[in-house]
Amino acid sequence: MRLSHFWTLMDDVFGPAYAGTLARDHVLGALDDRTPAQAIEAGVPPREVWAALCDDLDVPEARRLGRDVRPAPGAPGGHEGRR
Repeated sequence: MRLSHFWTLMDDVFGPAYAGTLARDHVLGALDDRTPAQAIEAGVPPREVWAALCDDLDVPEARRLGRDVRPAPGAPGGHEGRR
């Protein structure tokens, strides 16, 4: 997982404002009592940080991959109106 994907998931699951707060302030025992930001800075892979955060906050498996983004009707890749 790339760091950019980690931040996309953080925003999708927790919202942009709360994601930053969690990353800075939420201490995770599974990451040697570091915050997600500290763990990433120390070289812990983003995937491992994401998994630890999801486990600690009981994020359901179905939400751990982020939002299910579907194209709007009429948008490229979307479904055209059926008649």
